[in-house]
Amino acid sequence: MTSNPNPAAGALAVERSEGVWHAAWGRFRKDRVGMVSLTIVLAFFVLIAAAALGVVARGWQTEVGVPNARPTFMGAAPPEAKSAAVAQPKGPNVDLSAIDPLAPKYAEWAERAKQYSTTEVKKADTLPFGGDRLGRDVLAKAIKGTEISVFVGVAAALVATLIGTLLGATSGFFGGKVGDLLEWLYNVFEAIPSILLIFAFAAVLGRGIDTVVIILGLTGWTGLYRQVRAEFMKHRSREYVRAAEAIGASSTRRMFRHILPNISHVILVRMGLLVVGFIKAEVILSYLGLGVSIDQVSWGTMLSEAQSELILGHWWQLVAATAFMAVFVTAFSLMADALRDALDPKLRGLE
Repeated sequence: MTSNPNPAAGALAVERSEGVWHAAWGRFRKDRVGMVSLTIVLAFFVLIAAAALGVVARGWQTEVGVPNARPTFMGAAPPEAKSAAVAQPKGPNVDLSAIDPLAPKYAEWAERAKQYSTTEVKKADTLPFGGDRLGRDVLAKAIKGTEISVFVGVAAALVATLIGTLLGATSGFFGGKVGDLLEWLYNVFEAIPSILLIFAFAAVLGRGIDTVVIILGLTGWTGLYRQVRAEFMKHRSREYVRAAEAIGASSTRRMFRHILPNISHVILVRMGLLVVGFIKAEVILSYLGLGVSIDQVSWGTMLSEAQSELILGHWWQLVAATAFMAVFVTAFSLMADALRDALDPKLRGLE
């Protein structure tokens, strides 16, 4: 039986320091608001996946109810007033053809109509979240709108994050003429109001989901660029980067294998904020008629339709779109704040 000659060395060999992401997850789990927000966001993504697969909201374009069907909790819709039938004058000296020239054709048309079978479609007077002006289910529209609005926000945030990270890393790491050129490009985009840039791109590229993603991605990268550039300028002269350079690591390797992982928390949190901002921007674009095409639905198109319905007292489409958007945006914002606090390196020394 042999004993370990140096138990302290064995203990040190087994012990490992806690990873950055593991420690961040531990801090995030202690944040109750962050965990509740994460649960809500995950529930929305499950709903979006179900809508994309056709499990729910498959027939959102189907007219399942009467026009402007009320929400179920409001009770049955009041019966529509039936138009009074026009009394046909009768009498021995009344000539119907003089009153209605088509009167002799009515009997012939009635016989022809009997030859064709018709199917009466029963439409609901009430729906869970009500119906729109065409009788489509507002709940199904809100779910399908969630799929498109959230997809646009996430996809546009990924495009903007990719552009901002690449340009910011290049400018901050190399500096010099390359940095000056990229700074000039950044200043050009910052000098023009973002809303004018969005309208200009929308006028040139037209409408559609892909167009909205490209527009928001091309106009929303500047804030991330500035932040990534500052982080790369700070890290490029640190000891671990100089040590990598001393052993022959290339510039690309130093940028993306050494510096980028150490600032990934900044990029991740910034991307979360971009998702929220781009969802709001898509709603505004669709509301103004510059967003998704007319054969699709999003929170913005629902709010645009609800504008004319609200005048007639039909408020349920406005409430449904606003409620879905408010819940998701609030939960995602709170989750991003909790993630930022969990990834903040300054908090590691406070535990």
